[in-house]
Amino acid sequence: MAQKDLRPRRTPLLQEECAQLSDIDLLAMLFGAGHINTLSQKAASSLLKEAHGFCDLIDPVFSTVHRTCGISSTRYTLLKVALELARRYLYANLQRAGPLESPATAEAFLRACLRPCRRETFGCLFLDARHQVIAYRELFLGTIDSATVHPREVARAALECNAAALILAHNHPSGTAEPSSADVAITRRIVDAMHLIDVRVLDHLVIGSDRVASMAAGGTMP
Repeated sequence: MAQKDLRPRRTPLLQEECAQLSDIDLLAMLFGAGHINTLSQKAASSLLKEAHGFCDLIDPVFSTVHRTCGISSTRYTLLKVALELARRYLYANLQRAGPLESPATAEAFLRACLRPCRRETFGCLFLDARHQVIAYRELFLGTIDSATVHPREVARAALECNAAALILAHNHPSGTAEPSSADVAITRRIVDAMHLIDVRVLDHLVIGSDRVASMAAGGTMP
C-alpha cells in the first residue's frame, strides 16, 4: 500500500498567493494549521462536495454532516471561528470607514451576518447623526417563512443606542431577495414609529441567496 503524503506544502505568506488557492486548498490550510497535505485536502474536498460549496458550509442544518466526511468537531469549529472572524473584520472596516456614503456600504457585513441563517432573522444597523456605525443588533428570529417584528422593540433599541438613523435588514431563507408586501408593510410601520422619536430609516435590505435587494434603491421604501 502506498504511503500517504503527509508532508506539508509551502505555506503561502502573501495575500496574492492566498488568493490563488482553490476553495479546497484554503480549507485544507485551515484544517492543516497553515499547511496543506493529502489528508487535509481529502477532508476539505469531501466537506465542500457534501455542502455543495461554501454557502451552506456553516449552516446550522449542516452542523452534523461534517462527521460523515471525516471532519472532527475541532476542525469544524475552526470553520465557525473563521466565519466569525470574517464578520468582525467586515464590521471593523464598517466602523473604520467613517460616515456611510450610502446604505449599500453596509451590504457586505449584513449579508455575512444574515445569509447563513436558516430561519428568517431581522437585524438593525444603528448609526449616529453623521451616519457612522454605532452598533448592529439582531432583534427578531422567526420561522423559515416569516418573522414577527415589533416596531416598539426597534424604537427601544434605537433609543438605547442613541441612534439618529438606522438601516433595517433581514434574510429570505427561500432565496429570493425581492421585498414582499409584508416587508413593505412592516417597513412602513417602523418608519412611522421612528418618526415619533426623530430617527431616520435609511433603507431596508433584503438578503437573498445570491443578491441583496435595497428597498430604497428599488423604490419600495415608504
